[in-house]
Amino acid sequence: MSENKSHGRKSIRPTLTPRALMEEEPKLARAWQAQVITLFPEVFPGVLGTSLTGKALKDDIWQLHAIGLRDFGDGRHRNVDDTPAGGGAGMVLRADVMGRAVEHALRRAPGPLVYLSPRGRRFDQAMASDWASLPGVTLICGRFEGLDQRVLDHYRIAEVSLGDFVMTGGEIAAQAMLDATVRLLPGVLGNADSTLEESHSAGLLEHPHYTRPAEWRGLAIPEVLQSGHHGEIARWRKAQSEELTRQRRPDLWDRYGAGKD
Repeated sequence: MSENKSHGRKSIRPTLTPRALMEEEPKLARAWQAQVITLFPEVFPGVLGTSLTGKALKDDIWQLHAIGLRDFGDGRHRNVDDTPAGGGAGMVLRADVMGRAVEHALRRAPGPLVYLSPRGRRFDQAMASDWASLPGVTLICGRFEGLDQRVLDHYRIAEVSLGDFVMTGGEIAAQAMLDATVRLLPGVLGNADSTLEESHSAGLLEHPHYTRPAEWRGLAIPEVLQSGHHGEIARWRKAQSEELTRQRRPDLWDRYGAGKD
């Protein structure tokens, strides 16, 4: 007989964890699972608890678990870092401490592990879509000079970057990436078709939007949008998307052109 037990949507399994972690909300079996290993679990859900992502969180479409790295620290002071091997400035997150946190995360919700790092592959819409198609993801927030390389090698952790800049930690990046992913889950957006025309979904930037009043400070809504001719409107929007992409993002424009060949 399996040791795992299921009670409705709650999946329960035995585990040895620090007492603070025993108070975590039970895992919901059909909810998309987001786990974040961080030194600052109190900053979650943050903005993810508002608007559509917050409603989806309350509706159990997805579940968020902030795993406090300090709970796995060493000694009375729960140390999580040490000086770099070979010398140098700053501190490095320890392999043994992070390893315990990762093992806890994998026991709770096996799935892809991602370390938020400025040297990683840049996060994009395609990656958000890939994550949304999975049962969930575990994000590891870096701090200080980074994480002991042995953890990344041992668990084959993917490195992902929010952009070509350096932040003090991965928490803000984690919230941004989760926001981009959660909104793609079924049932989160009121109109699922809205994701099909927005920026990056088709390899282009999104066309301009207008609404009432019809004229504002001498500026009128383009006539084609008031024509009621859906074919003409679609052609206008596509032309606008292409021109904006060509002007503002030549890198995207080149890829878009290559994809049409």
